[in-house]
Amino acid sequence: MYKKNNIEVIPVIVPASNKLKSFNFFLVKQENSLTLIDAGLNTDDCWNSLQKTLKNHDYLLTDITGICLTHHHTDHIGLVNRITSTHSIPIYAHPYAIPVLKRDSQYMKMRVEFFRKLYQEMGCGELGEKQVVDSRNPISLNEDKKIHCEIQEITNTQLLGFDIFEIPGHAPDQVAFYNKESKWLFAGDLVIKHIPSKAMIEPDYDGTRTKSLIQQRQSLEKCLSLDIELVFSGHGILLENPVDLIKNRINEIDVKADKFINIIKSGISTASGIAQLLYKEKYEKQFFNIMSEIIGYLDFLELQGAIKKEMKKGIWQYYIK
Repeated sequence: MYKKNNIEVIPVIVPASNKLKSFNFFLVKQENSLTLIDAGLNTDDCWNSLQKTLKNHDYLLTDITGICLTHHHTDHIGLVNRITSTHSIPIYAHPYAIPVLKRDSQYMKMRVEFFRKLYQEMGCGELGEKQVVDSRNPISLNEDKKIHCEIQEITNTQLLGFDIFEIPGHAPDQVAFYNKESKWLFAGDLVIKHIPSKAMIEPDYDGTRTKSLIQQRQSLEKCLSLDIELVFSGHGILLENPVDLIKNRINEIDVKADKFINIIKSGISTASGIAQLLYKEKYEKQFFNIMSEIIGYLDFLELQGAIKKEMKKGIWQYYIK
């Protein structure tokens, strides 16, 4: 347990066998409230860990007064339905997250067409179309993971004793919860100690393509402007005095961007061509993440004025400016 001033945080840390190392979510006690920030995966391991943590600190599930979601990804919202099926409490999320979490039919239709067009224009061909129609792909957002209860939009800059900051990049709806008095930040997956957080290409609720890597870098810079002593990260260990790590993550983006410039100089001009060169056999197996990274860096370099693009036969070609 972490305690400072009038706030107590009880982490729920669930070990993971993959590179994420753990799934982290947090019970936050402030005066008369007990808020759950994020809700792990919908697994028995996460459910049992939450129940055990509550019991070890003399709480019941019914003591939880609300759930705040940092973003819509399934490893952060998994227990919401289990909790609210027997204990009706407010659920808070960014407005962009709600059509995703509720699997709104119009949004879902738009999302599929968004990725179909995007992958065509990035030169992904048949593999891109295969990814769009694959029900196991992150594009599809399986119906069985939808949130059934009502979700309240986070529209103000303060909520339940936290200052709210939009920190898109990893997800367009990602928000951070900052307690100024304790200098503690709950930042979802913005910054992770042992691995760089991935900036994911997704559509906004209106179908606009997010410039995810640009947003990710801006969100990291935003966190540098805050006085933070501890970051409660969504995976791995908690981050004490995180300034150096955040600066390193920003620098890593700039260094990797130079790698993309050299590839384009060599004559490879499409996003899919760059992806295949860099990742070879991983290109198909990790398609969504890899194409998010490639497109993110191309957007980033285009904004910097380092490259330009030209549409040829329906495919974007990138050149050194």
